[in-house]
Amino acid sequence: MGILVRGEPLSWEETKELSDYIKDHGVKQFIHLMKTMKQRKYEELKWGDEIEYLLFKFDHEKKRVYLHCKTQEYLERLAKHNCKFEMPVTFVEEYGSFQIESTPNKPFLEDFEELNNVIRDMRHRRKELMLLMDSETETVLTLTNFPRLGCPDFCWPPAQPSPHGNVSQSMFFPDECINPHPRFPNLTRNIRQRRGKKVEINVPIFKDENTPSPFIEFPDIPAAKPDHVYMDAMGFGMGCCCIQMTFQACNLCEAKVLYDQLAVVTPIVMALSAAAPIYRGYLCDVDCRWNVISASVDDRTDDEIADPGKNKARSSRYSTINSFLRSEKFSDVNPPYNEEVYKTLIEANVENIDPLMARHIAHLFIRDPISAFSNRIELDDENDTDHFESLQSTNWQNMRFKPPPPGSDIGWRVEFRTIEAQITDFENAAFVSFCILLSRAMASFKCNFYMPLSLVQINMERAQKRNAVLDEKFYFRKNIQCCKCECEPEIVEMTIDEIINGNGDFPGICKVIRAYVNNMDLEFVTATRICSYISLIQKRASGELKTTAAWLREFVHNHPLYKQDSVVSEEMTYDMLMECNAITNGKECPDLIGTLRQTSDHNNKHFRRDSYKTNDNDDPISPVFDANSDHVW
Repeated sequence: MGILVRGEPLSWEETKELSDYIKDHGVKQFIHLMKTMKQRKYEELKWGDEIEYLLFKFDHEKKRVYLHCKTQEYLERLAKHNCKFEMPVTFVEEYGSFQIESTPNKPFLEDFEELNNVIRDMRHRRKELMLLMDSETETVLTLTNFPRLGCPDFCWPPAQPSPHGNVSQSMFFPDECINPHPRFPNLTRNIRQRRGKKVEINVPIFKDENTPSPFIEFPDIPAAKPDHVYMDAMGFGMGCCCIQMTFQACNLCEAKVLYDQLAVVTPIVMALSAAAPIYRGYLCDVDCRWNVISASVDDRTDDEIADPGKNKARSSRYSTINSFLRSEKFSDVNPPYNEEVYKTLIEANVENIDPLMARHIAHLFIRDPISAFSNRIELDDENDTDHFESLQSTNWQNMRFKPPPPGSDIGWRVEFRTIEAQITDFENAAFVSFCILLSRAMASFKCNFYMPLSLVQINMERAQKRNAVLDEKFYFRKNIQCCKCECEPEIVEMTIDEIINGNGDFPGICKVIRAYVNNMDLEFVTATRICSYISLIQKRASGELKTTAAWLREFVHNHPLYKQDSVVSEEMTYDMLMECNAITNGKECPDLIGTLRQTSDHNNKHFRRDSYKTNDNDDPISPVFDANSDHVW
């Protein structure tokens, strides 16, 4: 959610008055940072994950479940006991007072054996949270969103919305559900005030047999579209949870490559991890959170949306990247950018700030700063980056480029931001491991995923559709063996099954990963675990295993109380989350995970690496990719 600065937050009018000052000094801070960090290099890649949790309270007698607004109490207790933990981890605040974010205490290394630690670390984090809870009535789950967020009495302690209040002015989302850290209510208020009205979120409803047609809840509210579920607060988006991965590259060049290449894959991974089909108690016709969050932080005025102009934002602050960092040719969307900022960056004549980097930063600076603190205005531009971060951290895109912070030994980082939170630690570990393995395989075999960025943006929209993993086709590059950045791509539309598992003309991403893994000398436990992770991704792509979104939909459709009217009632939600809690704690779920979670920890003494398979129909892994060859397969 960005850097959590403490201090007195400034109102939108106060922030607006300082906008030019903050931008001017933000650019100076970035230039100085790039000058001083230009030689920063490391021997190996480091990486880590961020997982966001939802806190719940059950009322078993009434068969109700609530979002438990207890984050501050838990964080205070965690701070006291963290030093006593077997594996110290980091817990921090998130937007909702019912959310907690966690990260490993230190980054993982490139060593394959580190993949053994991912799930162990995730399980440990969840365990430490659970130790604080009443095991009978409280739990923590890694769900992307709470299906009845915004319904009457959805939180505990009970709180009522404040339509005429000072923060969100929502008719559904109480301000008490916003984390009290000054950053969060201040962002909420300032986005609303800059926009000139509340945010407008409309998600198409899923039309079942008995769903009213047209579906109209609020005929007197112009912002509420027919046949859509209407929401009106930042909390509906930022109250969603995800997994984010940060890669610390060996140097700036590798960071740029990771940023560009992984950006192409972000919509594919989002569709595979789809987990959010229910909003405000209704089944919807989408499977992912992305556009909900995008609308929830859109601070553009009606005039700016209708006519963005030459140097104004065409999209929400939460969006898809608008340019690559190493390819002019494929950055084809011609994004708006702050021309004065661009000129300043180029004239600074800093080695690390080339035209593509300058355009990337200048695009961020078309926005106004939306969150500032009175005690963090007059800063030392050579030792602080708060003004740069005030723009950087409030542009939430599918990938984020993160330069080293001043006064630290941290390197060049990129952040992968489209993985939806999964029910089990095993699934979350599988997606994290898949991304790190893909990044290493791409580097080892010099893969080239570049294609026009406009097609990546189209893929992002398709990835959110209901059952996109099976029903949609996505643009993807076939000739990924061409290692020249600007070579002509051969782009086709493929299903995710074809992209992940291959077809007659394309080997599939997982075969690339398995070829890379097969060249490593792995211990049995590591190899088996990696096998189970890759298998999960492959079986999600083929449809053999369901996405979380598909599983949740099926749960609703099969529930005896469901009336084929798109309504997800309180008791249905209670039963759903009880089942999710049971699965989280080890109950088998063949449709969602199969037996993979169990086999990942199975110790077969007769395992042979040359017989390593991901499913019964696969050939044994073979080194089909040769990094030293002109022909990759």
